[in-house]
Amino acid sequence: QVQLVESGGGLVQAGGSLRLSCAASGLTLISYFMGWFRQAPGKEREFVAAITWIGGDQSYSDPVKGRFTISRENAKNTVYLQMNSLKPEDSAVYYCAADYRGTWSRASTPDEYDYWGQGTQVTVSS
Repeated sequence: QVQLVESGGGLVQAGGSLRLSCAASGLTLISYFMGWFRQAPGKEREFVAAITWIGGDQSYSDPVKGRFTISRENAKNTVYLQMNSLKPEDSAVYYCAADYRGTWSRASTPDEYDYWGQGTQVTVSS
């Protein structure tokens, strides 16, 4: 049974930092690339970042480039999202997702992913 469990969300002031974690079980991550998405109330799910499990290639959306960093820890089957210089517009539910042998050029597309976590709330106050 595949499980992705996010943690690390919370309330932070603008300019602050948070680190989200996504612990994966029930799958061999070497065959997957991992992504982070977010969804604010009334908005569509939005790509944030993605990383390959081999090689560590990374991709970021323009709104977070230079402020967020995605990383992985193979031994723990865990992917992280370090979020710095947070802004109120970063407030959303953040989801972790896994794509089995997917197409890297489609890493920003939610439909590309096979498994999703339950999400963790991030709220940035002004």
